Amino acid sequence: MCGIVAYVGPKDAAPILLEGLQRLEYRGYDSAGVVVSNKGLKVRKVKGRVADLAKVVPVRFKGGLGIGHTRWATHGVPSDVNAHPHLSTDERIAVVHNGIIENAGELRAKLEADGVVFASETDTEVLAHLIAAAVDENDSLEEAVRKTLKSVVGTYGIAVIDSERPGEVVVARNGSPIVLGIGEKEMFAASDVAALVRYTRQVVHLEDGELAVLKADGFHTFASDARETAKEPLTVDWDAGHYDTGGYEHYLLKEISEQPETITRTMSGRLDERFHVAHLGGLNMDARETRSFRRVKIIGCGSAYYSGQIGAQLIEELARIPSDAEPASEFRYRNPVVDPDTLYVAISQSGETYDTLAAVQELKRKGGRVIGIVNAVGSAIAREVDGGIYLHAGPEVSVASTKAFTSTSLAFALLALHLGRVRDLSPADGRRIVEGLRRLPGQIEQILQQGDKIAELAKKYAPHPSMMFVGRVRGYPVAREGAQKLKEISYVHAEAYPASELKHGPLALIGPDMPTVAIVPDDELLDKNLTTLGEIRARGGQVLMVGHREPDAKLADDVIVIPRNEIELDPILLTIPLQLLAYHAAVALGRDVDKPRNLAKSVTVE
Repeated sequence: MCGIVAYVGPKDAAPILLEGLQRLEYRGYDSAGVVVSNKGLKVRKVKGRVADLAKVVPVRFKGGLGIGHTRWATHGVPSDVNAHPHLSTDERIAVVHNGIIENAGELRAKLEADGVVFASETDTEVLAHLIAAAVDENDSLEEAVRKTLKSVVGTYGIAVIDSERPGEVVVARNGSPIVLGIGEKEMFAASDVAALVRYTRQVVHLEDGELAVLKADGFHTFASDARETAKEPLTVDWDAGHYDTGGYEHYLLKEISEQPETITRTMSGRLDERFHVAHLGGLNMDARETRSFRRVKIIGCGSAYYSGQIGAQLIEELARIPSDAEPASEFRYRNPVVDPDTLYVAISQSGETYDTLAAVQELKRKGGRVIGIVNAVGSAIAREVDGGIYLHAGPEVSVASTKAFTSTSLAFALLALHLGRVRDLSPADGRRIVEGLRRLPGQIEQILQQGDKIAELAKKYAPHPSMMFVGRVRGYPVAREGAQKLKEISYVHAEAYPASELKHGPLALIGPDMPTVAIVPDDELLDKNLTTLGEIRARGGQVLMVGHREPDAKLADDVIVIPRNEIELDPILLTIPLQLLAYHAAVALGRDVDKPRNLAKSVTVE
């Protein structure tokens, strides 16, 4: 949930740390700090953004070893004092930390009883003092970190430096990602490859319970029991250009606009025109095993969960396998029954979402068959699952998910087609779906061309304090995702309900100050959806309809008309105008579009 960068090598560390932190700011941005080692530790940290930090880092802030951090607060309010790095009392040890130390209170009490005076409210400062005490016992830095972490309960990704060992950084991971970058006579570490790709594309992912020592001429990794581990570097596909705004005002608009290309990449090489099927070799399942599943269970968090609801609908319609989606954060705590006849699907753009990762690990422990739908190659979930589908959507920098959501929904269409053709989906229906998938990029482009119109509608509706989103069956998860986008980036309160549920309570909220965004595809439920619009209008509610045709003028104040596809695939298209609506509403209200308050991109804490 925060960003870590570390460097050791012949160059000055500070510019590399600052540049890396800027690329990680989507992971946390309430405070930031850096420390370099050069005849002692030099520290600068501030409440605020990385740009604020850069202003207080002097030109002569020299040192070839350093660590940096951009924070999303968990323990202690955002402040200069609570910002990382945190130092030991003698200012010998510096630590940056992502995650939560669950037994920090107990450890802090013991340290205070020994006379340690704490400078901050954070759980992280405990680590600095514990490591300093171990080093004082003549342990090496790596051994001091290893021993300290044995007493820690919780999640962490950490980087540690010692002023008396100016040539090494020690990093460790448990539940919060750490990636090593291998350079030419220099080494890097970060919580995300985004901070590394400008300098190297050769990376190593640490596993939970692993530590590493970085020196300019290389690295070695080891487990918490001190046993050496062997790691093979991977080459990442993304480069620094993927993390630029590309001339757009915001990353979010860039990522919305990229969707014709990103879903094309997700489909690339996966559609078979001869047998009208999807080839998904990454599932690591033959046809016999694929046919053996009697149920599909999908888990994810936030937008990933809503895409899972779209996926469950697709799988039931095309493959006729009972399917449902559930928040991973709930699934992992309710002692679920793990059925050998169930295929479990875990969704995460980053592949590091902690609740989803923990649910996958619990499923694996109980013998469940789990596949993943993830965007980040080599991520923790990608390594844990039995197989899966990579999205190939490219890095998503804005906190609000758009292109990853759409590519995930498309991946579910591919999975549903694959499962369906192994079972009872006819060649004719397979051809129909394949042709529909082929049309999607061009149709998304048509919707994007309505950006100016949608911007005007956003200006009209954004001043309202609340909005309702409604949809039926295929349209309901679209409504949920639309409400999520609006509230997370514009801060306009939004609720999503099944359209049929309005009269069971929420209709009491409808009035002139509560506009409704209605998802109305041209499907078998069209007449029922239009009846719902009549109920809203009869109570003085404004209606913005998103669908395939212009309704009677009495039923909607405004309409966004989108192209038709196959009815099973229409939810993918219906999502796009809601992304634009949320974006332009946020711009109209002057919000920080890419970095909404209280949120961060990759949620690696509970």
